[in-house]
Amino acid sequence: MLLRHLPFLKSVLTYSFTAFGGPQGHLGMMTRTFVNDRKDVSEEELLEYNAFCQMLPGPSSTQTVTLIAYKRGGVPLALLTLLLWILPAATIMCAFSFLIYYIDVKDISTNLFKYIQPMSVGFIGYAAIKMMKSSVRHVATWAIMIGCMIVTIFLQFPWVFPLLLILAGIISNFSNKRIPDTKEKRKPVRWMNLWIFVAIFIVAGVVSQLARLYNLPNARAFNLFENFYRFGSIVFGGGQALMPMMLFQFVNHPINLGVDPLLTGEQLLTGFGVVQALPGPVFSICSYVGGMVMSSYGATWQVVGCIVATVGVFLPSTLLLFFLFPVYQNLRQYVVIYRALEGINAAIVGIIWASGVVLFQSMEFEWTNVVVVLITLSMLLFTRIPAPLIVVGWLLMGWAMNM
Repeated sequence: MLLRHLPFLKSVLTYSFTAFGGPQGHLGMMTRTFVNDRKDVSEEELLEYNAFCQMLPGPSSTQTVTLIAYKRGGVPLALLTLLLWILPAATIMCAFSFLIYYIDVKDISTNLFKYIQPMSVGFIGYAAIKMMKSSVRHVATWAIMIGCMIVTIFLQFPWVFPLLLILAGIISNFSNKRIPDTKEKRKPVRWMNLWIFVAIFIVAGVVSQLARLYNLPNARAFNLFENFYRFGSIVFGGGQALMPMMLFQFVNHPINLGVDPLLTGEQLLTGFGVVQALPGPVFSICSYVGGMVMSSYGATWQVVGCIVATVGVFLPSTLLLFFLFPVYQNLRQYVVIYRALEGINAAIVGIIWASGVVLFQSMEFEWTNVVVVLITLSMLLFTRIPAPLIVVGWLLMGWAMNM
């Protein structure tokens, strides 16, 4: 089975090194890699997967690429894909937890990654344009797309995304013309994934509390796993929504208890700035934070902290994904769910457009950024240049322009 899927895994590994721009930028790269180039999924399937993952806690782009692999080769391939997607960014962020005092992080992210942000806007625009063709077909879907785009631009809160998707699904149900074409065989629901998720949540909380009360050796490692498992279980809105949780848990909470913080606010913001300039999931900042929190115990425990935090934050969303996706596949055969998908897909396209606008607004307005966006979008729409080569080209351009 592994040999049969080697070309797919190779594409995943390449994607993990070249997917910049956060969840929306990742979606543009997924569209180019897994829809247009490899044909692993259709545009409709990718939109459906992304919409489903937007409603779950955890990293939506990670869950989406995991579902692509799940469709192709089941749980084993999905887990291997998850590992390949996480590993590069997590390893880099772990290394930064060691090197943070010895390098000028700001200089690196300013120079080498100078054109990466506008390039990501180009990928976002490409994803939106491609998906509009299959998801925005009549007046109602145009209205949903534009409305969701406007709301997302002006209300940038994590709770907005699931609320918009639910509202769009309700609106599209006012039509009684669309019904499921075929009935699919019911998918078996893996209840074991839910029980494992709940059991780990309870055991992690109990062990963490006991380790704290009885001052067990290296109790901080147990506390760290519980912290990040809890974060991964309840966080909506991507890696940005992790920031206030980590700020409270590792910076402000210790101060409120009258002890030194586990890391400073400056260290946390530095790590967040670095992860924005790297490919892969924004959730990989947890690898950096885990390493920094455990750094006082020595290099070995610092590596342990990176691993514990990474496993802790990605594990709950993966267990929930494998449990809820078959449930969702069974439910979507009902007319109400089927009709809702049309509105949800149009809402996703609107949110993608909004993310491109917001990301562009966050940059300094320079004519070079506009040019980079337009060139990237043109290359994606009108040429067959592989997406990784486009990314490498802009990295080299940023490096050359700042020598």
